[in-house]
Amino acid sequence: MSLSASPPPFSDARARRNVAVLVAAQAILGAQMPMIFVVAGLAGQSLAANICWATLPISLIVLGSMLTATPLAAFMQRHGRRAGFALTATGGAIGAAIGAIGLMQGSFVLFCLGSLFTGIYMSGQGFYRFAAADTASESFKPKAISYVMAGGLLSAIVGPQLVKVTADAMVVTFLGTYLAVIALNLGGMTLFAFLDIPKPPAPVAGAARDGRSRAQMLRDPVIAVSIICATVAYALMNLVMTSTPLAVVGCGFTTGNAADIVSAHVLAMYAPAFVTGHLIARFGVERIVAAGLVILASSGAVALTGVELEHFFIALILLGVGWNFGFIGATTMLARSHNAAERGRIQGINDMIVFGGVTAASLSSGQLMNCSGSDAETGWQLVNLAMLPFLVLAGGALIWLALRPRAA
Repeated sequence: MSLSASPPPFSDARARRNVAVLVAAQAILGAQMPMIFVVAGLAGQSLAANICWATLPISLIVLGSMLTATPLAAFMQRHGRRAGFALTATGGAIGAAIGAIGLMQGSFVLFCLGSLFTGIYMSGQGFYRFAAADTASESFKPKAISYVMAGGLLSAIVGPQLVKVTADAMVVTFLGTYLAVIALNLGGMTLFAFLDIPKPPAPVAGAARDGRSRAQMLRDPVIAVSIICATVAYALMNLVMTSTPLAVVGCGFTTGNAADIVSAHVLAMYAPAFVTGHLIARFGVERIVAAGLVILASSGAVALTGVELEHFFIALILLGVGWNFGFIGATTMLARSHNAAERGRIQGINDMIVFGGVTAASLSSGQLMNCSGSDAETGWQLVNLAMLPFLVLAGGALIWLALRPRAA
């Protein structure tokens, strides 16, 4: 079908078809992220000369996402979502291949290099939520974003279970996991052939650029607060999740226990997405973001009460739900605050800032967990205490936005 014969740009019929494709991509390709987050820190702990750097591979994944976000947004603005997502899946396959070679050779440097390439895929996955809104009407946008995020439910089940099957399947521990990640990327990228999202119109030579500059958009109060809240929600989730496998194993439990806890956490990240869009429509996006911050604080409070398996499970489930409300809410705020011409500029800088914060959180996680306390329990407590000032920052930003006079 020619582009001119397609449904109107904001037809929800087209949007629903695109959401179905993106849900499948989130479920299949997205399974690699819980897989890698379960094993990368443990593998890093065995490969690194200094255990303080055990979580460096995870930090480099996030750093790769941050470095990729702005050029990837520009690439999609020019070549479309389909080409951009195929490119990022290729990056994920290359990253897993380099990581596998690093494991076989016992090279921490190669393993870290593979993690940096994996960040290319992670950056692309972050754009699924924006792609869901591209062809959606204003009323369908929060639901479209929520449904795509809900596609992570299957990845939450499949990913950790694949870790259980593959972690010790080969002589080199975790090698089978990384080979499975290669297969997920190569197979899953075929889904993007079914996306039907038109490219933004090409700028006319000599014409003034449509929309606001990056600096102008960052001065928009709604955009600024949405970026702060998204960064805090994602960074705190990553701060705690990165340390979780190390804390669980360090407190005397098994890698299988860690995989089950991460699985419960990722389920909690995505399961609420079936209703988050409806809750936003009913109660308003600012209230849902605020609820997410409160739930994140509750997660930290539970984690500080003990280190039995039930404490880990409850804390990580709350962490997932809090991330869902905070991040989907902030994404909806951002999606409503710019037009199609501004899309590439603001989405790129948003994800660069978000993943910059997540990179810092991931690096801090390993330092707090392994090198700031006398044992695993003390390190775990420090990780969770570190959440407090950032929750205060995001909560204060929301309150400031709510108290500002509304534009006519």
